[in-house]
This record gives sequence, structure tokens and C-alpha cells, in this order.
Amino acid sequence: MAKNKTSPLLDDTGQRINVAVRIPCTEAEGPGKRFALWVQGCPKRCPGCCNPEMLVFEDRDWVDVDLLAEEIALAHVNEGIEGVTFLGGEPFAQAPALAALARRVRAHGLTVMIFSGHTLADLKDQADAELPGVGDLLAQVDLLVDGEFERDSLDHERRWIGSTNQTIHALTDHYTELASDWDTSPNTLEIRLIDGQLMVNGSPFLMDKLGRVRKIF
Repeated sequence: MAKNKTSPLLDDTGQRINVAVRIPCTEAEGPGKRFALWVQGCPKRCPGCCNPEMLVFEDRDWVDVDLLAEEIALAHVNEGIEGVTFLGGEPFAQAPALAALARRVRAHGLTVMIFSGHTLADLKDQADAELPGVGDLLAQVDLLVDGEFERDSLDHERRWIGSTNQTIHALTDHYTELASDWDTSPNTLEIRLIDGQLMVNGSPFLMDKLGRVRKIF
């Protein structure tokens, strides 16, 4: 498989995504019901990262964009999702393939939200430098939460946000009002038993309170 400077395991064709985890419908990863997709691999090493097992650029589950688009469309019909959230890992490390998926998502009338360790300014610089897919993916994003996670600055006020340094950017008109008056309702935690595995997602603060419950992702 061809490699790319932006990610050691990037699929250069832009048609496959190295997926760590995906959930067809969650209400813990952004506004409304959303399809959440965590990618594998991140160039950053934020102390206290919520998903340390997703940092290494290693093969996890390479999934065709076409298949993911079908799963998202099915979740739209069956679950009434309003959008998709990309997390990780670092979504922009797989920008070409995620841009291809995001275009399909928006063609269904759904919104795109991304959590990135890069700042918006950094992403714009990368786009200007023509790093593969960055500008294309950025153009598909409705809502961006940017900035590295800082474990000493935990954000207990803004729902879904990890630390106080992180900024919310409404890049289209879809979430302008939400971005200016962010949801301050309590964070939630979702627990699922899938194929014998305990799946937990949502607020990292609540995960810490589970004590003996093993965090799967």
C-alpha cells in the first residue's frame, strides 16, 4: 500500500479509512444523534489523552468509504441521525479519505463535526501548503472543535469539550447559534455490550468515575 508523508498508514487513493471504532448512533459525541467514527493514528501525544490506544499509526480496520457511506445512510433512515462526528486519533491525518466520506455525508443532508488536535489556524496553513486532502476536508466541516487536549485545564462547563483551551468553530450556518451559546447540560456516558465487549464512550471525566469498569475506547 502506498504511504504518504502526512500519515505513515494513509491510504493514498482516498477511498479507505483506518478505523479504530465506529458507532452508528450516539448522543454523547456532539449535537443530536450522530454516527461517530474514531480513526486510528495521531501525530500528537497530549498527556492524558482519552484514547491512547488510538495514537499509534498501525493497521486497525481499513474500511471502504463506500461501505461507511452506506452505514451512515442506513443510520440516517433507522436512527434519525442528524450528522457524523469524526474523532480519533487525528481525523486530519486521514484527510483525503475522510473528505471523500464527508462529501457523501453532506449529500445526504447530514452535518459534519470534527474534533482535531490541530488549531484551525494550523489547518488553514496546512491547506495553503497543499497537504493532501486538508483543505478539501476542512471545506466539508460544519462544526470544528480544535486544539490539543490539556488534562490540567479540564472543561466542566461546555458539553462534549475536553479542555478549556479548545475552541468551537461554526464553519457553516448549521451550528452558528450553538457555537455562540454552547450546550452546558451535563455530559453523558454511553455503555454498550457488543459481541461480548463492553463499549464505553462519552465524557472522559465520567469514565474516570467508573473505577473498575475497563475503558474499551
